[in-house]
Amino acid sequence: MTHHVILGAGPAGVIAAETIRKHAPRDAITLVGNEAEPPYSRMAIPYLLMGNINEAGTYLRKTPSHFADLELNVLKAQAERVDVASKTIVLSNHQSLSFDKLLIATGSQPARPPIPGIDSEGVHPCWTLQDARNIMARAKPGARVLQMGAGFIGCIIMEALAARGVRLSVVEMGDRMVPRMMGPTAGGMIRDWCQSKGVTVFTGTRVDAIEPGSPLQVRLSDGQTVEADLVISATGVGPAIGFLEGSGISCLQGVLTDEHLQTSVPGIYAAGDCAEAFDKVSGTTIVSAIQPNAADQARVAGLNMAGLRTSLKGVTQINVLDTLGMVSTSFGNWEGAAGGEHAELTDKPAGRHLSLQFKDDVLIGCNSVGWTEHVGVMRGLVEGQLKLGRWKGELMKDPSQLMKAYLSVAQAQGAWNGAADNRRR
Repeated sequence: MTHHVILGAGPAGVIAAETIRKHAPRDAITLVGNEAEPPYSRMAIPYLLMGNINEAGTYLRKTPSHFADLELNVLKAQAERVDVASKTIVLSNHQSLSFDKLLIATGSQPARPPIPGIDSEGVHPCWTLQDARNIMARAKPGARVLQMGAGFIGCIIMEALAARGVRLSVVEMGDRMVPRMMGPTAGGMIRDWCQSKGVTVFTGTRVDAIEPGSPLQVRLSDGQTVEADLVISATGVGPAIGFLEGSGISCLQGVLTDEHLQTSVPGIYAAGDCAEAFDKVSGTTIVSAIQPNAADQARVAGLNMAGLRTSLKGVTQINVLDTLGMVSTSFGNWEGAAGGEHAELTDKPAGRHLSLQFKDDVLIGCNSVGWTEHVGVMRGLVEGQLKLGRWKGELMKDPSQLMKAYLSVAQAQGAWNGAADNRRR
């Protein structure tokens, strides 16, 4: 009997465990998670902060007996070291766990900026359910909240905080909001929009120090000091793979995987936010820390671990963000490629911006603000790598012709079903 060990009890770990159980009903499966709660989705935490759900609403599976019914052994511990030669894992509870096949699905961990006072009472990340409890205890209506970071995750947290009726300030080191997802025009429009909604936004600014007390005194790089009842650190995340150091498992930014999600060590796989997989749009390996990718990778890894050889079709680079009612998107290589061309269309009074990036006659990436009706079309063109032919010139002249271009080239290249699916969404 094969023993599968899965490190990480987030969406990737849970989906992989369920996939293995379905196709290998007699194998042993151990799911290792390092938090006290049942497996839950971090992406549901903002909805908890808003009051739309309770803690149980964040749980990945709603039936309390779900994992027992599948005969999964759920272990509360954290991996500290993997010994590839002996196929054992050293855990934080001083136990050793042997495996035949291993999935690394430990996800991401929040960055901890080296700021004096970062450990002060009232300073928290927003990553775990315990973090959410700490934040809700202080983020009462009218409370002064300062958030460090205005990236994708930061903007989602900001949306939840605004719904709680706090007085919100956001500090972002970049020259615009969401700098790793949006170009200067789009990021500037999101900043202006947030400020119009009553959020104080400091861009091109960092937090230099936090002085403990009630209130906290937050010293900024521009010389200002801001008083806050709560400080939230949302300065980014990175793969949680430190325990793999010295293991012999190849890692760059994340754990390197092949098309089967297998690592450099046979029988050891990786999936989710900690995995680095091949992206056909950029032609490189990337860590794409979004839940749809985690789910796809987990299924592929689980199938291969169960003995069903399956390949990952590719990594999806998609981000759709609703920031206080302003919808923005980022697909593929939105910054463009060397030797490529781009076209832009901007109407700031109407809150609309569209930026298209081309390589030859293929759309390789795009940014948009306010173009909600074109989300499926943009994704289809970028992911499908469809050759635009004459439509490339038409889009260079008028980017708003995306729908016509997509339907035309999709029909011509046999992708009509995808176009129809996207229009129905």
